[in-house]
Amino acid sequence: MRGGWLWDDTMYIVDNPLIRSPGGLGGIWFGSAGASYYPITETVRWAQWQLWGNATFGYHLTNLGLHLLGALLFWRLLGILGVRRAWLGGLIFAVHPLAVESVAWISELKNTLSLPLLLLATLAYLRWDAAPPGRRGRPYALAVFWFAAAMLCKTAVVMFPVTILLYAWWKRRAIRWADVAASLPFFAVSLGLGLVTVWLEHTRVVDYQYAPREPLAVRAAAAGLAEAFYLGKSLLPTDLMPIYPRWALDPPLAVQWLPWPALAVLAAWFYTKREGWGRHALLGLGWFVITLAPVLGFIGIAYLRLSRVADHFAYVPLLGLVGLAVAAMNLAPEEAPKRSGARVVRVLALAVPIALAGVFAAMSRAYAEVFRDEATYWGYTVTQNPGAWIAHYNLAKSLREGGRLDEAIAHYEAALRAKPDLAEAEDNLGVTLTNSGRNLEAIAHYEAAIRIQPDFPEAHDNLGVTLTRIGRLDEAVAHLERALELAPRSAEGHNNLGLALAGLERWDEAIAHYQAAIRIRPGLAAFHRNLASALRGAGKIAEAMDELARAQELEDNSPRP
Repeated sequence: MRGGWLWDDTMYIVDNPLIRSPGGLGGIWFGSAGASYYPITETVRWAQWQLWGNATFGYHLTNLGLHLLGALLFWRLLGILGVRRAWLGGLIFAVHPLAVESVAWISELKNTLSLPLLLLATLAYLRWDAAPPGRRGRPYALAVFWFAAAMLCKTAVVMFPVTILLYAWWKRRAIRWADVAASLPFFAVSLGLGLVTVWLEHTRVVDYQYAPREPLAVRAAAAGLAEAFYLGKSLLPTDLMPIYPRWALDPPLAVQWLPWPALAVLAAWFYTKREGWGRHALLGLGWFVITLAPVLGFIGIAYLRLSRVADHFAYVPLLGLVGLAVAAMNLAPEEAPKRSGARVVRVLALAVPIALAGVFAAMSRAYAEVFRDEATYWGYTVTQNPGAWIAHYNLAKSLREGGRLDEAIAHYEAALRAKPDLAEAEDNLGVTLTNSGRNLEAIAHYEAAIRIQPDFPEAHDNLGVTLTRIGRLDEAVAHLERALELAPRSAEGHNNLGLALAGLERWDEAIAHYQAAIRIRPGLAAFHRNLASALRGAGKIAEAMDELARAQELEDNSPRP
């Protein structure tokens, strides 16, 4: 609950103009900006910002409250399905370590918000299925409504129509044409909003160029390994980490195909027992496998450039295995037969899952500490996964902001060893070296960033600033002009070019750029002082005095720390 902003939180919330603006709701629902269309999630974020602003406690409280609501609705669902001690399912899901990332990371509101809506859709569908003719319209309409709402929170719930067909098979041992017809509106919602998400992933995700475009064989092998990974972490949630090592699969080894036949054998065994417990096992396993399908890599997801798996992908699928586990725990007889040890069996059938929930709660509490702040989060990730370039990169940024420059340099270098074509790391390493007074080394890294990404305005600007510092002014002007071609609305870029031109005593040009900086970002005293200096150099003393007075006025009126 004390955790700060992490990773994508700043992009999605703190620096998101739609979230910060009192009039941002129109853009959220009807605008064209953004890399996803999750308007209900964004509306909740907008409301949170209006209530709490930059204070993170309210955001964490919302995630926790929604998670607990999801656990309560899951309890209700298991009860309707006839699972004894259904409360154990809600309890185990509530404290399961695999859910920590979705609850502790503010950006994963889309997970904790979509789950209760998905469960409401499921409960409404079950009410419709059990209702007599003439009383089925309202629960059916509610099921469609809640599912559409869940999709507008996060489209990873897209497989819901398939799960309701699985439910029909579980209940009636067959899927009727009436079940297929009832599923069609849900498939229409899935298809429509699912295609929107796929299009946005391919056209608007800023770093989609890093997303893998791999052969189908590689993606199929990765999907099987991911299924096995999530199954293992659901049953034994140890060694969790924000970013897992990305498996090398090009080409896949024979052993890396084994999860698929193993899963097929398991499903076939359950099917042979379908007249008894096997049918229930297939319902739980089926929910798990089906709801995982959208995040297995068959469809491109930008996150998969970092790792083929993530804890937050398993948040909704986890319900299937938890429900299956609770049902299995209830195999102990309800009424004790008259034989020795029966009472012990009944006690253990209750004590073991409660003890397991206690262990899971302790593990979750310990893992939640990782999400306290950026330095802790990325430091832990680097320790667990030294090859994670993004962890080194973000840890370096955090260390640089904390003034720990030598450590930051080491982690930028580690990021570049893991991903040599990372232009942002080259640029930020240059900035850190510049701040350490190592200008010549910094210039080499800025130049490397530009070689990787020629149209990188920040790298051109930073290179120009550093060249200005060491007196290579003509080169500095060339790079600063290029930076402004790429980002013409950069006030700092105009100011930096003004400084280089002033160094060459090209006063009129310098004045023009300082004035442009002031027009873009008025109210900054430093810009007025630089303009005053250029005006003085140009012999315009009266105007220079006016600018100095304006700078002093701005400084006098600025809030004191």
